Amino acid sequence: MNTTAKNTLADQSVVRKIGFWLRVRKNWQLHLLMILPVLYLLIFYYSPMYGLQIAFKDYRVRDGIWGSDWVGFKHFVDFFQATNFWELIKNTLFLSLYNIIVAFPIPIVLALMLHVSERKILKKLTQNVSYMPHFISVVVLVGIVNQILNPVGVVTNLYNAFGGVGIAPDIRASAAAFRHLYVWSGVWQQMGWSTIIYVAALAGVSHELHEAAELDGASRWKRVLNVDLPTILPTICIMLILRFGSAMSVGYEKVYLMQNNLNLSTSEVISTYVYKVGFTKMNQQSFGSAIDLFNAVINTVMLVSVNTITSKLTNGEQSLF
Repeated sequence: MNTTAKNTLADQSVVRKIGFWLRVRKNWQLHLLMILPVLYLLIFYYSPMYGLQIAFKDYRVRDGIWGSDWVGFKHFVDFFQATNFWELIKNTLFLSLYNIIVAFPIPIVLALMLHVSERKILKKLTQNVSYMPHFISVVVLVGIVNQILNPVGVVTNLYNAFGGVGIAPDIRASAAAFRHLYVWSGVWQQMGWSTIIYVAALAGVSHELHEAAELDGASRWKRVLNVDLPTILPTICIMLILRFGSAMSVGYEKVYLMQNNLNLSTSEVISTYVYKVGFTKMNQQSFGSAIDLFNAVINTVMLVSVNTITSKLTNGEQSLF
């Protein structure tokens, strides 16, 4: 009996293997197209993970990764005991959550407005104008912000026009204003580009549903709420989950360029701190790698948590996995 069962399982395994290679042979063009993306992932995403062990070693360039001394969780403990640990966590989370709350819904609203617009010329013009800032580099964007907010210029003229006297205060040096400048300049740059995926999702909305709703007397606003929005809800949920998955990964480039000694209390985030301790001031690659690994773990926990919450709220229908 047992021998027969084992033979049956072995035969099934052979059939599955043969079936797999037959499918590969039949669709070899599709598998050929996968080679470059797979190589890209292996080279730029998986092979760098070899360097994660630096976080657990006292890395020295002359000794290499394998020759450096193993120190375990020393660098993690040092980071947790750092005087600015909680300030870094607070600044990073506050900036990221503020960015999600403001920047996430605006592209959705813009996409819905474009979808219901019946003026094709205005629609195309709005799309083109809103897409353009995406192609501006971060350096140029920060330069534009600095020029606009320069006290010697437009800001002072407006300040005096509304009753101020003399040169206007430098908003760029305000710790309280830093987060607003960072988030809203990002909204201006990315809101048009971020609408693309929602516009594509709205293109799949059935015209029959709109016609049926219109026959029932539904206004345009009700059709947006009851037809368009539910259709793109899966896309919104997935994008929100992915957004929370990178909540702690605030890019250092823009923050670093907008940073100065006067706004450091709110602008110093984990990514800029890693850049400073790892590559500029202290040159502590191991310490910086440990902080970055900690950041990645927190992002993973947040991704899984938000996905679990979304799955439970939608009965498993709107989740990433």
